[in-house]
Order: sequence, then C-alpha cells, then structure tokens
Amino acid sequence: MDRARKDGLTETGVNGVRLFRATAPLPCAPAVYEPSVIAIVSGTKEAVLDGERFVYDNSRYLCCPMSMPVQAGTPAASPEAPLYGVYVALDPRVMTEMIIDMEDAGDSVPMAKGAPPVQGVRFAHWDEAFSDALFRLLRLGDNRIDTAILGNARLRELYYALLKGEAGVFARQAFGAGNAIARSIQHVSSNLDKPVSIDDLAARSGMSRAAFHRKFKQTTSMSPIQFVKSMRLNNAAMMIAGGMSVSEAASGVGYVSPSQFSREFKRMYGASPRQWSDTQQASTEMT
Repeated sequence: MDRARKDGLTETGVNGVRLFRATAPLPCAPAVYEPSVIAIVSGTKEAVLDGERFVYDNSRYLCCPMSMPVQAGTPAASPEAPLYGVYVALDPRVMTEMIIDMEDAGDSVPMAKGAPPVQGVRFAHWDEAFSDALFRLLRLGDNRIDTAILGNARLRELYYALLKGEAGVFARQAFGAGNAIARSIQHVSSNLDKPVSIDDLAARSGMSRAAFHRKFKQTTSMSPIQFVKSMRLNNAAMMIAGGMSVSEAASGVGYVSPSQFSREFKRMYGASPRQWSDTQQASTEMT
C-alpha cells in the first residue's frame, strides 16, 4: 500500500480499482455504497446499514452487489494505527456475463432451502484465491504498461475469485440475469431526481405491489419507500458535504418542497441541513 501516500482515494490505473488511506478518525456519515468490494489491509472500517452496525478489518472483506444507502466511517483510524484498504467497483454487466458463463460451464450453485434472506451487504473471509487475485491485481500498479495490458484480465480474475468464494452465492443472487430487485435498485439510483412510483418499480419487476414490497425488504432490509428516501437523503448529505448549497442538493435528489426536505433530513440525521453542513465544515477544518 506504499502508493497510498495521502488520506483519501488513490487511483491504481485499473478502472474502478482504488486504494484508500485514513490517518484521522472520521465518524460514520451518510454515504452510498455502489456495487463494490471493499477489502481492508490494516485497521478497521465501520458501516451502518438500516441501524445495524458492522465493523470489519483484514480478516474479512465487504461485498456490496447493489447500490445501498449506508453510514460509513473510520472512527478508530489514527497516525499510529492508519487504515489502508482497497475499493473495487463491480461492473454489473461483467459480473452477470461471468455468472452466465459459469453456469453454462456447469458451475451452478444450488440455493440452500431455508437460508436467511439476502440483505444488502455480505462479509466474507479472505480465502487463498481472493487474496492471490487481489495481490496480482495490485502489483500491476508498479508498471504502467502491465496495467494497461493486463488490468481488465486481472480484474476479471478477482471477480471470479469473489464468485467462487464465501460471498459467491450472495453475489450470484444479486447479479444473476433474473434478479429483478437489483435492476429496480439500479433504476432508482439512476433516477433520484425524478418521481419514483412503487407501482412502476413493481411493474418493471413483473411483480404485484405486495410481492415486490416483500421481496425488496428481504433483499435490502428496507421497504421500497424507506430505501428511496434513504438514497435521496444520503446523496443530498454527500452533496452538501462536498460544498453544494442545501437548495441545490434538495432539487438534485428530487425534492420539490424545501420544507419537506429539511423536515425529512432532520428526522433522519438529527439536525437541519444547514446545521449539518456547518458541523461537517467545522469537522473538516479541525482535521
């Protein structure tokens, strides 16, 4: 991780693969995890999904196969105990193609009856195949030509290790060609600034409203309405933290009424958008 010489994200040269470092404690704040794998090399990272807190380190990686509103931070990071990790974006098209190829080759994984429902994210222990694939991928950063020629192939190798590993069944459920919930989540993520109809999402998924609601909650642990609201507010919070005005952030995620936006924002985060913005700016200045 010598290339991550400063806090924040560092590009590796392979599309979608970035290193990150944190040497200061950051409390959990609103974020949106896009389809990705997050692997911690040293230190610990925290994520809160629908009120449930997860802490993970170099003993297991996080697999998030669909866009999810979370709160994330590095409360334990310090100069003496820095956090180092790798963020790998998961390309839904490539993942789906690989799953189909694996099934065509006879490598289909039976879904266990009575298994707990898939919910948002999954943690998996590092195995030899995943560790080796990640190491081979990161080594490419030492040579620009190797990265340009072999980057995509090494990334596919990591995808394959993920699909064969402890989180493999979970990823296949999310990226499989028939997963209507993942497609509806992608539609929501791409259209946050537009009106979202639960009836329309259900119709797109080929389900009744009741069946869609039940399946959606099994998959994400949230109702469709709760998920859409969390996605909008988390994205707005990230925009405000990035310097955007409150009114621009509200309209950017589909709120027509500023008062409704402020009311729902305060209900979720315990502070008005302006109070929250001031707190974020003060926190940034101190660090």
